[in-house]
Amino acid sequence: MKFQIEREVLLPALQRIVNIIEKRQNMPILSNVLMVVTGDQVCLTGTDLEIQIIAKLAMTGSGNDWATTVPARKFLDICRLLPSGALIKFNHVDDKITVQSGRSKFNLSCLPSENYPEFSESHYENHFSISAGQLKIALEKIHFCMANGDVRYYLNGALLQVSNNTLKLVASDGHRLAIFEDKIDGDSGCDAKIVLPRKGILELNRLLDATQTQLKAEFSSSNIRITLNNYTFSVKLIDAKYPEFGKVFMQEFKPELRVNRQKLKEVLARVAILTNEKIKGISIDVDDRNMKISAHNPENDEAEEELEIDYLGQPVSMGFNAQYFMDAVSNLDSEDAILNFADNSTACFIDVPGGANYRFVLMPMRL
Repeated sequence: MKFQIEREVLLPALQRIVNIIEKRQNMPILSNVLMVVTGDQVCLTGTDLEIQIIAKLAMTGSGNDWATTVPARKFLDICRLLPSGALIKFNHVDDKITVQSGRSKFNLSCLPSENYPEFSESHYENHFSISAGQLKIALEKIHFCMANGDVRYYLNGALLQVSNNTLKLVASDGHRLAIFEDKIDGDSGCDAKIVLPRKGILELNRLLDATQTQLKAEFSSSNIRITLNNYTFSVKLIDAKYPEFGKVFMQEFKPELRVNRQKLKEVLARVAILTNEKIKGISIDVDDRNMKISAHNPENDEAEEELEIDYLGQPVSMGFNAQYFMDAVSNLDSEDAILNFADNSTACFIDVPGGANYRFVLMPMRL
């Protein structure tokens, strides 16, 4: 069975699929890409049994339907190193597939397609539509706040909540919190919460582009499936209830503090140079005229810098993780940043003037 396909059509799909395939597998066949040829279309599938990506690509040739699996990373490396504009020809015979382009020729060993594991999916009761660019912005605003390897496994991911025409995404590692909320097209007709795993969030963000192309999202209590152009992305959900985060907003705050975002970011970066490498702690002291940011480390190095401000509240003195603070400030899309300190010194809210569809909350640390 023979067919051919352009390198620029095949390569992006392979790169996205190989991203989700783990280098070390308990099942050797999971290191392979499933190739299914039907008519004038080749379907590529990759999975780690938690995430699956399917790409449907146009090709020429064949005439017979067939399927096999090929080593994913070897296949990718071959296609990646072929010259731009190359036409790649395939010939499948028994347990071998020949990949040929110009004077280059490669023979890869295959594993039977019937042994490729089936990705477990349930009936999708809920669905909504959103532009790829809108969802990508949402993921980029919250993904850095997800935990990584936390024993509270529900924090190793993000909450996705759909309520009629409102989409909300929430991520937290227990020390910081990011919330993004926006309207979606039409009325979804559902009111549901699901928890997506960390790897699923990161791979979905790679798959999305910044266009207004509409995607379809379908989800149940155990899976979510997203269809965009010629890709279908599926992921198993975290079976847990996400912690209630609304109480953090139900408290008294000191008057807001307005500061130039870029200047604050630069000061944080400079002072962070001399923080303790393990905890990255900085002190923030605010009075009516100045915001002082300082740090020290076990080698007795010290850094201190002040920003001139106008502040009408009581003095503030709190400690924070410098990297967490910089992450939040860097993700604001405004000239100024608004800081709101809780009256009981349990949190700092980082926002933009006039409010926005995203907010960041930082918990203080003891220095």
